[in-house]
Amino acid sequence: MNSYETLFILRPSLDEEAVKANVDKFKGIIEENGGEVETVDVWGKRKLAYPINKVNEGIYVLFNFKADSELPKELTRKFRIADEVIRDIIVKHEK
Repeated sequence: MNSYETLFILRPSLDEEAVKANVDKFKGIIEENGGEVETVDVWGKRKLAYPINKVNEGIYVLFNFKADSELPKELTRKFRIADEVIRDIIVKHEK
């Protein structure tokens, strides 16, 4: 199993319950596919470096997890089809 870090940005119009629901949804995707979530860190609403689709703020969420090499592809696919996610990135930690 490899160590990964993912940071995704949710739409700023979401309330706390919707943010928690999205965090639980993506955490569930990792766990359902044999991954193990180590830490979940919700940074909250922050200003974006540049506007994305006329949006200037976003809710940042950081996950650290361990998984097989196929899981990041599936997680990226789920991020891309979720309307609530503005941007995402997954980085593999080298040993």
